[in-house]
Amino acid sequence: MSSKGSMKDKVMKVIGKISNSRHMIALRDGIAQAVPLIVIGSVFMIIGQFPIQGYLKFMAHTFGPHWNVVIQQITYASFDLMGLIAVIGISYNLTKSYGDVAPLPAALVAMCGFFLTIPFSMHKDGTFWIPLAQLGSTGLFIAIIIGLFLTDFYVWMVHKKITIKMPASVPPAVSDSFTALFPGFFCLLLVWVIRMGVSFTPIETIPNLMQYIFKPLSIVGTSLPGALICEFLVSFLWLFGIHGANVVSGVMTAIWLAAMQQNAVAFAAHKALPNIVTQQFFDNFVHIGGSGATLGLAIMMIMFAKSDEYKTLAKLEIAPAFFNINEPLVFGFPVVMNPFIAVPFIVAPLLNVLITYFAMASGIVAKTIGIMVPWTTPAIISGYLATGHISGAVLQAVLIAVDSLVYVYFFKKADKRKVQAQMENAKKAETQA
Repeated sequence: MSSKGSMKDKVMKVIGKISNSRHMIALRDGIAQAVPLIVIGSVFMIIGQFPIQGYLKFMAHTFGPHWNVVIQQITYASFDLMGLIAVIGISYNLTKSYGDVAPLPAALVAMCGFFLTIPFSMHKDGTFWIPLAQLGSTGLFIAIIIGLFLTDFYVWMVHKKITIKMPASVPPAVSDSFTALFPGFFCLLLVWVIRMGVSFTPIETIPNLMQYIFKPLSIVGTSLPGALICEFLVSFLWLFGIHGANVVSGVMTAIWLAAMQQNAVAFAAHKALPNIVTQQFFDNFVHIGGSGATLGLAIMMIMFAKSDEYKTLAKLEIAPAFFNINEPLVFGFPVVMNPFIAVPFIVAPLLNVLITYFAMASGIVAKTIGIMVPWTTPAIISGYLATGHISGAVLQAVLIAVDSLVYVYFFKKADKRKVQAQMENAKKAETQA
């Protein structure tokens, strides 16, 4: 094996280990716990901010001028709690992965640690005020750090037997509670010490510290070069059988969700939307058909396949492709370890990034309004919902056409090879008969 091939294998092995590590899996699965509630909150945001003036006037006339504030209380109780939900989900999944530590007490300790990072305000009557924004996407970075590192510290103390051991006759729920006592105490003490230490600096609060640390990453992550780099990595890793979207989203999801919520806040306040690159930018405009923008490939297969193999695969894949599920295509075509199809698999989504970015930056197409449209929503529908404007649906139609054109040459060449192989196999079968 050449040194070049050996180096490539080593790099891919390292990336594979990282993407399949317990911490990356816990991060991905933990944030995924927030998705259903984000979608629910987005539905009520749509109801309260549906971008048709006639509808808004009718609702205001029927239910009063503040009707949408009442409707969006569900949004505040779901969408705006994604950080809180994420820290519980990450901690729970990470603890569960160890197999010998009760996950629920650890998740509750992580939740308390997360609350402890938030700067409370005291009213004159002695009550505390918690800024809701810190429980949402604004606090997502802190939620990730607490969910991963504080949970590891908790598990380490349990493994080191820094616990209160109860008799076997004690019910598990009670026993787990006492097991969490000392680890929970030291975890919260650690967060409190960090909080107090930061309070004596000009930065003052942990949220301010996180903004200072991650500001460069957030700027890059929501820029055009950052979007292109991220998308290239998604496609490139998939070519080696590594779920590129999971690897990249493990790092970037917090940034894109925060950008999404900034747009949601601006949209609700009828202000200019600040961000182009959001979670919906990728889910609904770049990954049309899934990673690699493979809906275009699926359509070309349906239209032009001549080989029996691709005709059959096209019939199996076209329906999932419309719902952005492309694993049957990625592994059945295959795209993995196929240098010939690698070119359009990388180029198509990069073109989607460029076309979408400039279309939104120029104002030709509306930006995403911060509504969490499920990634399985079919194109055209998702484009309208994500932008609140028909221009989003039109853009998706254009992107599908572009992706199809990118794939058509490469698919026809691959299909021609399959037809030739099919004919050769038929001749061999006749000869043997």
